[in-house]
Amino acid sequence: MPGISWLLEPLMTAAAFIASIFVGEDSANFGVVQMAIAVLLMTSIVAILTFLPTLISRTRARSR
Repeated sequence: MPGISWLLEPLMTAAAFIASIFVGEDSANFGVVQMAIAVLLMTSIVAILTFLPTLISRTRARSR
C-alpha cells in the first residue's frame, strides 16, 4: 500500500478540497461526494494523458 499512497493521497486531498466547497465536511455523505470527485479527477487525468500526444500533434500541424 505505501507505493500507491503517494499517488492517491494528493488526489484524495484535492477531492476533499473540492467536495468541501459543495458539502460540509461533517455531513454524512461527505465521503461519497469525495470519492465521486476523486473518480472524476482520476478519469480526467487518464483521459488527458491518453489524448495528449494527439492534441500535441494537432496543435503542431495547425501552427505550420
